Amino acid sequence: MTINIQCKDKVGLVAAISGLIAKEQINIISMREHVDVEQQLFFARLELESKEDTNLLQNKLMDVLPTDATIKINTETEKKIVVMVTKEYHCLGDILIKNHFKSLGASVQCVIGNHEVLQEVCNKFDVPFIYISHKDKDKETFEGEILTTLHSYSFDYLVLAKFMRILSAGFIQQYKHKIINIHHSFLPAFIGANPYRQAFERGVKLIGATAHYVTDCLDEGPIIAQQINPVNHTFSVADMMRAGKEIEKTTLSQALQLVLEDRVFVYNNKTVIFE
Repeated sequence: MTINIQCKDKVGLVAAISGLIAKEQINIISMREHVDVEQQLFFARLELESKEDTNLLQNKLMDVLPTDATIKINTETEKKIVVMVTKEYHCLGDILIKNHFKSLGASVQCVIGNHEVLQEVCNKFDVPFIYISHKDKDKETFEGEILTTLHSYSFDYLVLAKFMRILSAGFIQQYKHKIINIHHSFLPAFIGANPYRQAFERGVKLIGATAHYVTDCLDEGPIIAQQINPVNHTFSVADMMRAGKEIEKTTLSQALQLVLEDRVFVYNNKTVIFE
């Protein structure tokens, strides 16, 4: 069981939390905390031995925490995700392999694609693939069809594994801090399309990838994970793209692990992450 707590900071919070847990005769396996001094915000993540009555525990925690506290108790061992894709396979392939071997930390409910290119690989892993074309449709119609499909599934997170379409603010608001995207550059550099061409023309010496929550500000959502690799003058655009795909895959994998293990707190368009 994990407990995530976020609230206004005050003296004695750690003692109050740990004292209550001890009084309830629950063993604390680990406890991590952080204070944003400027914002006076307190964050804590606890791993505890299981307790059956989590509602009672949550109520008792509310009694010792500030009134603005948000408490998230998770007893589920495995979450559920839906993946959205276009044509590129590298991120999806990594997710499907881990899903097949039960090492993802979640189960893939389905894959939604706006092209049919990746249906075959989903079939090989016995994961439902739903084809929803964007062609000859306005955004509202296209997103409406996606939402209809999503509403038929129960899931915790929506993963954009190289889904190369910009979602509307209305769509995003329905899944606040539940949509995770992998962006093919080290944000905030090279926002938008053709980042590797942009990087090549700029003569960069590092390329990277960024996994972040999706907001209605393009590529500016809270960052979950970033990675970089060195490049040099001998790298063509194609070389950068090949290297970049490997970084994208590992960065998204890292981000998913952090999110699925409830290690990420979001506030003020930033994150606190207890790795």
